Amino acid sequence: MAQLRSEIVAWVGSNIVPHEAHLRSWLRRKAISEDEINDIVQDAYFAICRLESVVHIRNGRNYLFQAAKSSILQKVRRDRIVPIDRLTELEALHLADDAPDAEQRASGRQELERVRRLIAALPERCREIFQLRRIDGVPQREIAARLGIPEHTVEAQAVRGLKLIAKAIAGEEAVVERAMSQKQEDGSASTGNG
Repeated sequence: MAQLRSEIVAWVGSNIVPHEAHLRSWLRRKAISEDEINDIVQDAYFAICRLESVVHIRNGRNYLFQAAKSSILQKVRRDRIVPIDRLTELEALHLADDAPDAEQRASGRQELERVRRLIAALPERCREIFQLRRIDGVPQREIAARLGIPEHTVEAQAVRGLKLIAKAIAGEEAVVERAMSQKQEDGSASTGNG
């Protein structure tokens, strides 16, 4: 059974978000570039936000790291050219090889672009804080000092951004589901009249 989107967002805020800085630090120690780290973290959040339920997740930190590892593996598969040091990292991840096909890669790129558009559509201050905190990995305290605002405002705006994005994703999915349902109803009605 699917959970309410607000419950999932609240759970992510308290069980996933606090581990982001540690994930970024771990990725930096693996000599991954900042651009790649931003993409990996964004992919991990997107994967978690698309879940219908989080009741099966026992450890938010482990789940976040696993989502990031899956993102790394997908990127390596897309690149096709794997430096020897990446092979060692992949062996350490112990992930099964289930390479996505061209359609899945195209879909993933579309989903990433959709999330980027949703971030761009956030209110200006919220977007600025969300980008600094969630994408650039700037510590909350540093953002507060840069912008001359209290730390709790930084935290509230970062969570607000995440909630708005999750709500937009849920809304888009609901529109598609309604359209598909309507199409099926229309098809059934026309078939029944023939």
